[in-house]
Amino acid sequence: MNSKKFERIKLDYVGDIAILTLNRPEKLNALDSKTRMELKEALDEVEGRAKVLVITGSGKAFAAGADINELLQRTSLDCMEAAKLGSELFNRIEELDIPVIAAINGYALGGGCELAMACDIRIASRKAKFGQPEINLALIPGAGGTQRLPRLVGMGMAKKLILTGEIIDAETAHRLGLVEEVVEEDGLMERAMEIAEKIAEKSPIAVKFAKKAINSAKSMSLADGLKYELTLFSMLFSTNDAREGMKAFLEKRKPEFRGN
Repeated sequence: MNSKKFERIKLDYVGDIAILTLNRPEKLNALDSKTRMELKEALDEVEGRAKVLVITGSGKAFAAGADINELLQRTSLDCMEAAKLGSELFNRIEELDIPVIAAINGYALGGGCELAMACDIRIASRKAKFGQPEINLALIPGAGGTQRLPRLVGMGMAKKLILTGEIIDAETAHRLGLVEEVVEEDGLMERAMEIAEKIAEKSPIAVKFAKKAINSAKSMSLADGLKYELTLFSMLFSTNDAREGMKAFLEKRKPEFRGN
């Protein structure tokens, strides 16, 4: 089932899985204002309609950061407002009730790397490249790069990558913990969809609670996080899905989850 038409992205559905494709290959899918606006509209549509979202890019890039021509025209106040909107967009992706898988097919630089880091699971093709090269423009990451990168690769490595503007390949990104898997280019979407389908089979409410509990580990102390986890765990026992899951296990059959 196809979605509404956009200018800079494509949004399609395969069953309960939404596939969002950044679709400005001639600009390496640079994240200009129009693209970010369309991403926000797509998220509005996807939430409540899909069980999993896969984000990828067309051509030889996932997303090669911001549109430099657009940046050059901005004042400090303009940049603050635009960066705030970009940061809010990536925060929303991170906080979506459904899991988001980044299928990274090529360059994921600057804002593109920040977009990938906002996703829950990152699968990269062997041709993918990652980096925060803003320092080369006398800038710094402005949409979460200085905050999410240290949480994924460690403080020292994040400083090395951000302060040098170094571009790394997919295998290095995997070794550092920036991506979860590296696959051959022609198997990228197949693997991303395989993971998405496996998640889509689970109870939507349990998946939602699991994501919330995991995300809380970034901002809560261990003691508070354990209390939050216990609260969510206990709440699930009031759902029909949990009862169905346990009954199906005992009856040795596949559960039929309904998300309530």
